[in-house]
Amino acid sequence: MQVCVRIWANAGYQGQAFMKWVMDRFQYVLEVIKRSDNLAGFQMVPKRWIVERTFGWLLWSRRLNKDYEVLTKTAEALVYAAMIRLMLRRLAEDY
Repeated sequence: MQVCVRIWANAGYQGQAFMKWVMDRFQYVLEVIKRSDNLAGFQMVPKRWIVERTFGWLLWSRRLNKDYEVLTKTAEALVYAAMIRLMLRRLAEDY
């Protein structure tokens, strides 16, 4: 049984070449969540909000606030470290 993994991204990641690369390389489906252009003011789009909220959380990490890393593996490791820190702090609140 094959599981379909979806990645939600904002409109900055749209483009057929990038979507095809993600599918070929990782066998994931990249789903771009766009906001409607005909809405005035702030309008919360449910799945897009999840993406933007996560980017906001990542920017709390000073090291990820600017793109200083030369290697993408280093940047990836820092994203993992920032999210682990966030999860541990939330789990520790219960104690």
